[in-house]
Amino acid sequence: MAIHSTIKVLEHCKISPPPTTSSPPTTSIPLTFFDLPWLFFSPNQSLFFYEYHHPTSHFLSKSLPTLKHSLFLTLQLFFPFSANLSLPPKPHKPHFTCSQNDHVSITVAESSAADGEFSRLTQYQPRSVSEFHPLVPQLKTSVSGHDQRDLPLLSVQVTIFSGSGFCLGFAYHHVAADGRTFDNFIKTWSSLCRDSDNSLLIKKLPTFDRTAIVDRYGLEEIFLKKWFQRNCKSSSSDEEEEEEEKLTIGSETEAEFSGMVRATFVFDLTHMDRIKKWIVTQCLTKNKAVPVHLSPYVLTCSFVWVCLVRTFFQNENYFGECPSFLGFNAGGINRLDYRVPASYFGNCVGFGRSVVVMEELLGEVGMVVAANAIGNTIKRLDKALFDGAEKWVSDWEVFFGSDNHVMVSGSPKVDLYKTDFGWGRPKKIEEISIDKKRGISLIGSRDFEGGIEVGLALPKVHMDAFISVFNQGLKILP
Repeated sequence: MAIHSTIKVLEHCKISPPPTTSSPPTTSIPLTFFDLPWLFFSPNQSLFFYEYHHPTSHFLSKSLPTLKHSLFLTLQLFFPFSANLSLPPKPHKPHFTCSQNDHVSITVAESSAADGEFSRLTQYQPRSVSEFHPLVPQLKTSVSGHDQRDLPLLSVQVTIFSGSGFCLGFAYHHVAADGRTFDNFIKTWSSLCRDSDNSLLIKKLPTFDRTAIVDRYGLEEIFLKKWFQRNCKSSSSDEEEEEEEKLTIGSETEAEFSGMVRATFVFDLTHMDRIKKWIVTQCLTKNKAVPVHLSPYVLTCSFVWVCLVRTFFQNENYFGECPSFLGFNAGGINRLDYRVPASYFGNCVGFGRSVVVMEELLGEVGMVVAANAIGNTIKRLDKALFDGAEKWVSDWEVFFGSDNHVMVSGSPKVDLYKTDFGWGRPKKIEEISIDKKRGISLIGSRDFEGGIEVGLALPKVHMDAFISVFNQGLKILP
């Protein structure tokens, strides 16, 4: 049951990078072919909850100034986050525009939630989705029209739960950075917040050399063509323009998510070992080859994918011969045949999409089928990251157009729970972007070394069914 609390805005402010000795002219940073596909996606939204057992007045006077100042210092190193995404009319290419007016908007707010609500929001059991969206900062996302549009890339909201904790909410456009880059940014900010004189950061300076990304397959031209085609369609109607102009992150109405709940499911190493043993035993018993790739990521995704398909099969009239899709991002830094610095600022990820006939996922060895499909996709990406890359955008259009898809966001390799601003590790992290995507989020577990937290948002009737299927699935494991 949703708790009806209100959010009172206390302050709006803008944090700009430190000024240089002389004001430089406006500069432009090009988008690479790795960045361009993200023009078609909505921004990422995430929430970091921290315990803080002091009243609002203490936070505003003691801690908020430190947060602001450390962000000020961090933006000197990660200045593109304070820049704008410029979307000029065809034939001009989208790019980042940096100027002396750049800034990141911060909203400071206070929740009216009663004592104990912070603790409830940071637990794992189902909670109303609509309770989390007021904690997400607004970010303009208009992309249509004939004139050039300059869109901010990042916004932040700090929501205080007086005497209990606070929530750091982020909305950022994926076109600016992948998860690796955003993790570098937020870890640098938290480190400077703990110690503004941290000299170790000199070793972690981001690099912005766009020539580090080599377009050997002409993908930039292909993706730009798709982008211009979409822009022409979206700007063909003035009414559509006006409607898109109103789109903002965090502006969804409560009614839009009425009846939806979000929950977290934790897989520790014991769970993964049991799933692996079950898969291997089934393969040996049925004289089938063991899947080539049984990493914690594959094991977790296979189990959840099968549970989701069985959940919706019980509640909706899907046909067994229909395809089921599982999509995910694949890090490119270690898959390229040339060197890209680990500190590179921008996107360097490919796209993976596994497809299985749903009847096979619903069968007796559905997890074996799922593990084979995901593992083979990863193996193919390891061998040739750009195989079929010219269809990345069109494939995702098919993917999201299907009623039977699962989108995987995040990576357990990025240890977000180490993001300590000086008040300890996060109590809970929620990926809000999955709410509209029928997706799951994966992050490294807070409490179990090597474990994975799976975030999921579903209508309550489907969440209840999923929990039942999930628990039944655990019971069959050795």
